Amino acid sequence: QVQLVESGGGLVQAGGSLRLSCAASGRPVNSLTMGWFRQAPGKERDIVAAIRWTDSNTYYAVSVKGRFTISRDNAKNTVLLQMNSLKPEDTAVYYCAGGRSGIVLDRPMYYDSWGQGTQVTVSS
Repeated sequence: QVQLVESGGGLVQAGGSLRLSCAASGRPVNSLTMGWFRQAPGKERDIVAAIRWTDSNTYYAVSVKGRFTISRDNAKNTVLLQMNSLKPEDTAVYYCAGGRSGIVLDRPMYYDSWGQGTQVTVSS
């Protein structure tokens, strides 16, 4: 199992940017499907973005498409989430996850390794 540690969260004004980082140990990130999920208080954990290990294909939630970018830094064994044009509705705890699914990218049940989460707060 891979260990994941997120960093980069914080408080930002609407329209600003943040970059989240997920450092992995125990397995190369390019051998895993890596995803970013988020969970707001009282809501379910939802997919934000994912990158598939088989072909590096990416997936984005409709709400973040065009604003967020997921990428891998294989040399640092890290997955990044660049978040631009942030909105108050992006406020949530963001989780990094890793799994071996080569088909389903958007369901939490297909990921078996999770980080502890990092808080992102966007003020209006």
